Amino acid sequence: MSRRSTSRLVSFALAGALVALVPALLRAADTAKSMPPGMAAMMPTATAVTAAVTVLVPTQGNESVHGTVHFTKVAGGVHVVADLTGLKPGEHGFHIHEFGDATSTDGMSTGGHFNPANEIHGGPPADHRNEGDLGNITADATGHAKLDYVDAKLTFEGVGSILGRSVVVHADRDDFAAQPGGNAGKRVAVGIIGLAKGT
Repeated sequence: MSRRSTSRLVSFALAGALVALVPALLRAADTAKSMPPGMAAMMPTATAVTAAVTVLVPTQGNESVHGTVHFTKVAGGVHVVADLTGLKPGEHGFHIHEFGDATSTDGMSTGGHFNPANEIHGGPPADHRNEGDLGNITADATGHAKLDYVDAKLTFEGVGSILGRSVVVHADRDDFAAQPGGNAGKRVAVGIIGLAKGT
């Protein structure tokens, strides 16, 4: 077989492989478009997710607020462990919001509460509430706040996956009644939920 014929066969083979890949690439692009900002890069490719983490950073004017939130898959839901500092003493609304977008200085780019089932606003352990309604977190006299519980509504899978969403801490207490956000006030800290190391 001549060199020209061999080159032609190789070219045909490469072209065929590219044509076969096009549908898969288009499907992947469509999937990425439907995800919130930053989520595509956080999605696993093969193994199931068992843990995620959020590093909270302050919004403008609330520079003292910092913290972390760990999410771990357990029997019965997701184990939520939060540790925050720099808050004013008292209760603060603590939610998951729909977008993993922390680009605005006031935290508003995270959107509203994550609510894929279109439920009313409430608080745990209510059956009817937004998936993003995590209740309140209480800061002591030094501004230190901790939260440790298992949330049966949270998941890392399907349309209800919290990966790529944001955790938002509010200035005021969530009253669990006012719609759609519990009258919890301004956003003092935000953080994107990403895969934890080792998952």
